[in-house]
Amino acid sequence: MNTLKAVHTDISREDNIIRVVKSEKINEYDENTYARVCDLHFHDGVIEVDMLSRLLPDAPDFARGFIGIAFRINEDDTQFESFYIRPTNSVNMTDDHVRIAHGCQYFSYPKYTFAYFRENNITKYEAPIHSELDQWVHLKAVIKGAHASFYLNNEDTPTLEVNDMFHGKEATGDIGFFVDIGTEGFFKNFCVNNKRIDLS
Repeated sequence: MNTLKAVHTDISREDNIIRVVKSEKINEYDENTYARVCDLHFHDGVIEVDMLSRLLPDAPDFARGFIGIAFRINEDDTQFESFYIRPTNSVNMTDDHVRIAHGCQYFSYPKYTFAYFRENNITKYEAPIHSELDQWVHLKAVIKGAHASFYLNNEDTPTLEVNDMFHGKEATGDIGFFVDIGTEGFFKNFCVNNKRIDLS
């Protein structure tokens, strides 16, 4: 059984559902804010989890329901890769084409965050999504070397593909349940390489 560690978050659980909310770095984007599943030593393979996001009552106007995963987290939580979705930017929730283009995000902590990509007009690490707030979303991440494919809701085609993850093909580490500003996140049915991971 793997232990959950709160990294700048509060964690609670009911039955087999893990609830995660930021407790520190409240107004900072793309930070190390997740529930870390310890002792996984993940390098390559398939990560799967069901996740659901809601906006907290005090969420700011720019909150988007940010929810996803961090992976290949190093020992002191100072380096990892991440993928998350912004459900309020879903094609089902807005007609704003700029927001729709920012439906999901890959980033690489600590340097290559969404702010870095926006400042440098780099758009290839984002894509539209159809997932909404307050709905369970199945995320499947297929990781091999420096390449990652991210699938939502069992679709045959990846929502986002990344061919050049910034920490390189040799990085390894734990996996985390990631949330960001204004999100109340829920996670269940966590599997790595088709094996259900029991959490304590």
